[in-house]
Amino acid sequence: MKCRRCREPAVIDVRRHNAGFCRDCFLHHCREQVRKTVEDFEMLEHGDRVLVAVSGGKDSLALWDILRDLGHEVDGLYLGLGIGQYSDDSGVYARAYAGKVGAKLVEIDLPTDVGFDIPTGSRVARRVPCSACGLSKRHLFNQAAVDGMYDVVATGHNLDDEAAVLFGNVLRWSTEYLGRQLPVLPAGNGFVRKVKPLVRLGERETAAYCILSGIDYQVEECPMAAGNRHLGYKGALNAIEEQSPGSKHAFYFGFLEKASPLFTPEAAAEQEHLQRCARCGTPTTGDVCAFCRLAERARG
Repeated sequence: MKCRRCREPAVIDVRRHNAGFCRDCFLHHCREQVRKTVEDFEMLEHGDRVLVAVSGGKDSLALWDILRDLGHEVDGLYLGLGIGQYSDDSGVYARAYAGKVGAKLVEIDLPTDVGFDIPTGSRVARRVPCSACGLSKRHLFNQAAVDGMYDVVATGHNLDDEAAVLFGNVLRWSTEYLGRQLPVLPAGNGFVRKVKPLVRLGERETAAYCILSGIDYQVEECPMAAGNRHLGYKGALNAIEEQSPGSKHAFYFGFLEKASPLFTPEAAAEQEHLQRCARCGTPTTGDVCAFCRLAERARG
């Protein structure tokens, strides 16, 4: 197989593009996909201070590296979740990348700085682990950005992630979530802008980007993710993609173009009823935000 761009021997094929790439052209392809996404969705403005949520995995480290290569002012944010050896190892990879490139890494340790870990929070709040984890991440990412005076939080959600979440939300017609499933959530009501610059890249591509760039990353999946229904949705979509390359891209971007506007009014209406949490001041629909309620129960 020849590289589509330079005709040298290819090292990877991307079936939905019906193309192979050599190492250098593949890295260029990844950067161009992110650049196009940032520009098309107006994710970042000149001079924005960007905080990338870094887990130590392939997606977030690839995103951090690509945004830096594209000339954006980017720092990393690592959140220690207290999930045993998995969290310990994840932190090592995040710190190693930051040290290698001389980038700033902001760290928050959930057990030390907040007083509980995800296993405990999940158990006492009777939430599935991924629910407690997602709630904690959303709150702490936004709070860290506000405290550090960052303009944007960027996360490493890739095409596979977004297609799987969309699939699950459509199966249940969860209109409140469909209205917020966008590549960009604008700032307002105490929230900084949130962006997902990797939505044109699949997880196979971000893994290849890290390998070809010499970026070490956490290969192991979170041990608490077993049974997460989105893994099942990913498996179903992978089977469809195998038979019909490009299906995930068509599904997700077709939704953004043709269906998303039908659901955004409901999400916008929710924003009108937000008030400040009595504990931490974050925007919420009740007197006390869900994160503070979780933290209080977890700390006993």
